[in-house]
Amino acid sequence: MEKTTISVQELSAQMGISLPKAYELVKSPGFPTIRIGTRILIPVDAYKEWLLKRSAHR
Repeated sequence: MEKTTISVQELSAQMGISLPKAYELVKSPGFPTIRIGTRILIPVDAYKEWLLKRSAHR
């Protein structure tokens, strides 16, 4: 079964950015996150869509 969400640490590794930068990114307006208590999760499909939209703007 494929994962539906990733953690901020996984996002950091996948994007090749530092953990502090990943936290900065997930706190930015428009970035897709789900908060469960203190955990921040990123829905994989919404993240892929966000990434495509961001790359199209450049």
